[in-house]
Amino acid sequence: MSTDRLSPLDASFLHIEDGVSHMHIGTVAIFEGPQPPFTDFVAMVEAKLPLVPRYRQVVQFVAFDLGRPVWVDDPHFDLEYHLRRTALPAPGGDTELRTLVGRVMSQPLDRSKPLWEIWVVEGLQHGRWAMVAKTHHAMVDGIAGTDLLAVIMDLSPDGLRPEATAWTPGPTPTAGQLVAESLLNVVRSPYEQLRAVQASTEAIRHALSHAAEVGRGVVAMTGLVRATPVSSLNGPIGPHRRYAWATTSVDDVKKVRQSLGGTFNDVVLAAITNGFRQLLLSRGEESDRVVRTLVPVSVRPRDASGKAVGDGTFQNKLSAMFAELPVNLEDPIERLHAITHQMEGLKESKQAVAGEALTSMSGFAPPMLLALGMRLATRAAQHNVNTVTTNVPGPQFPLYAAGRKMLRAFPYVPLGGQIRIGIAIFSYNGEVNFGITGDYDSTGDLDVLSGAIEAGMAQMVTLTR
Repeated sequence: MSTDRLSPLDASFLHIEDGVSHMHIGTVAIFEGPQPPFTDFVAMVEAKLPLVPRYRQVVQFVAFDLGRPVWVDDPHFDLEYHLRRTALPAPGGDTELRTLVGRVMSQPLDRSKPLWEIWVVEGLQHGRWAMVAKTHHAMVDGIAGTDLLAVIMDLSPDGLRPEATAWTPGPTPTAGQLVAESLLNVVRSPYEQLRAVQASTEAIRHALSHAAEVGRGVVAMTGLVRATPVSSLNGPIGPHRRYAWATTSVDDVKKVRQSLGGTFNDVVLAAITNGFRQLLLSRGEESDRVVRTLVPVSVRPRDASGKAVGDGTFQNKLSAMFAELPVNLEDPIERLHAITHQMEGLKESKQAVAGEALTSMSGFAPPMLLALGMRLATRAAQHNVNTVTTNVPGPQFPLYAAGRKMLRAFPYVPLGGQIRIGIAIFSYNGEVNFGITGDYDSTGDLDVLSGAIEAGMAQMVTLTR
């Protein structure tokens, strides 16, 4: 028997999930009208399912945590359970849609079924409709999630759709078989785990073969033991979520980058910095501080232009850097330059390389220790990290669902530990869209943050003139 076992990082997203931290990511997509018949939408997804086998698989855990969980075909797979239909109350504007997204994302995914849902939302203003996609982080990271979005959807309004084919699930391993295989892996672990590391991505092999780089990264990350000042950005969270968004254009970000300096990501972080500055000031808190953010970094293979490319899998391939947003700086140009200088230093310090190397090394740890370690790491981060900001480049061409053009798309990022606000950035077809997740009880002013992000971009664009 050979099983499809979750990677240590994928498994960690299941281990850190609890009653208030739901580890699913998502996309809120808005489409032009008229809305297609729901049966057409179901047929579109059903025809694409053979391209993403994971969508018909469930997680099966190993008894006593003797091994990492495995993916197995769901013998009771029912597409109608995963494709859902709802409608907005009048007037069907942005406020109503954001409220719906917050409620949908507040509910955990059922682990006894494949870990995804797609909601078709009717009743948007101006004859539009929306799709809210929800996928567990154990299935896919942000960049792979973009690949899935492209697979499920079409590249043209009359995209050719393969005929739906009959599907027969594979055999489900018994609990005893999984335990036996896990024990066998433990017995031969010095050989099998070393082979697994050697078969890892080129980026991981590079990191492991350059111990000096990893060492510098570990030294840089030790600075995180210094707790950030007490702030309303951190504290206990509940299971319910608020959702907001902000938007700008790819052209405006490029204009700022070319005129004022920095990278695309630096400009985006500078706009977010203004958002947090204004949010803290509106709450009567001092801005004479920094806001520390976890910045997930993809370690997927890259092409000659530096763009991350797929490798035929949908596993998570993530590391992280930790940046300090200079909310104490009022001048937009100073903020941008401070971020640029800092990000260059972080890249030089090899934080992401160290993070990925240490993540891959966790494959050597027994699964029970991995589960415990992830829980402890989450708790430790609550005093040292204020927020998370993740930037995922999306397709710069239009996508279609059942013949309708996707007008815009906003990402959703989960919350964990005592982080009350998280921001995800997704670029699509000329737009850069910020999806902002907030803890329901403590972020009733989330619109202040979203409005100040747009205002921060507008300030920088004005300075380019």
